[in-house]
Amino acid sequence: MTEPVPADETVRWDAYPSWTHFSWLYLFSLVTGLRGLLLLRLGLSGWEAWMAGAVALLLCVVALRRWAQYVLTSRRVVVKNGYTGRDIQAVALADITEITVQQGPVAQFFDIGTLIVRSSRGDHVIMLHGVRYPEVLKAHIEALRPTVGTG
Repeated sequence: MTEPVPADETVRWDAYPSWTHFSWLYLFSLVTGLRGLLLLRLGLSGWEAWMAGAVALLLCVVALRRWAQYVLTSRRVVVKNGYTGRDIQAVALADITEITVQQGPVAQFFDIGTLIVRSSRGDHVIMLHGVRYPEVLKAHIEALRPTVGTG
């Protein structure tokens, strides 16, 4: 049951977290799968469980990636549930006071990051994890924010 975008808004950008955001799960899956293959090669029992674990970790990546959907409209930044389409969090562009990007060294290498959007209500923060090209999205949001006249 997807919540429709109101008629006075247009979607400017939408995405799910990047596949590379879950690289740590790929690494665990690889190690688990290699252990299963080693047990199989050595003729030892238990390799089936290790291989099933590797597949389960990869299925977790698919499930986690679709959990959140990020949407930028002409009026707001929204985090939706990727399965139901319902809004989880939203902040109006006019209420945004600060946008910051957090990236560790691995995230910088893959050009992904976390976009932190703070509203004029100090307690309202939206975090967009695993965003591909976060600096570009930050600039896009800042360009859409209404400008305040000086007189």
